[in-house]
Amino acid sequence: MADGVVAAPDGVPIAYEVHGAGPTALVLVHGWSCDRTYWRGQLEPLSRDFRVVAIDLAGHGESGLEREAWTIEAFGADVATVVGELELDRVILIGHSMGGDVVLEAARRLRGRVAALIWLDTYSHLGSPRTADQVEAILDPFRADLAGATRELVRGLFPADAEESLVEWVAADMAAAPRAVALGALESSFTYGRTVTTPLQELGLPVVAINPESPSTDVSSMERYGVEVVLMSHVGHFLMLEDPQRFNRLLSDVVKRFAS
Repeated sequence: MADGVVAAPDGVPIAYEVHGAGPTALVLVHGWSCDRTYWRGQLEPLSRDFRVVAIDLAGHGESGLEREAWTIEAFGADVATVVGELELDRVILIGHSMGGDVVLEAARRLRGRVAALIWLDTYSHLGSPRTADQVEAILDPFRADLAGATRELVRGLFPADAEESLVEWVAADMAAAPRAVALGALESSFTYGRTVTTPLQELGLPVVAINPESPSTDVSSMERYGVEVVLMSHVGHFLMLEDPQRFNRLLSDVVKRFAS
């Protein structure tokens, strides 16, 4: 069960849980069609040194479904609302996949409180966004068969030697997302990605991207916009689930640079 529930600006209940203590809080934000249980391997280890907050964005997990527009902007407000409710003065925002867009948007609402942003396989290149037509071509299969397209996507995001039970669990879980939430969030994420460099430059915060080694990351394009890249070997998109112990050590090393 959630430790707490707070109403987002539009009234949607947002569920969250808190572990540990400390002056700097790590706020964990899940990706598209996921929820805070995807951080199950991080909550206890990270809470030994930090206060850790894991959030269910609206329409996900234990949070409410009463929202008309499932946008990155609204999800960012969800995160900012939880930070405000907990009166967190110094946070490191950590977002996986779509959650990287969400924490960037949250940071716009939390000026003066954010020490750093950490993206987990959110972008592999910056500065050459997809065209509107390319975005539509990506979205079409999901509109036609959301569950089938999601399962196919998820299986392709794991390496060939990934644990089959984990792959199937993630595929089934994400494929069961509410249709309106999943399609709205997916479209908003791709739309947001077309102009993501604008808030990135506007905020001027330290940003570290922890990405899998394969597929390759265009490191120079990321660095051009001030994003430091840290690569993790032998994992796919769900790096925090695939090898939690090694991931936790890597994340802790990054976090400690900004926590004091």
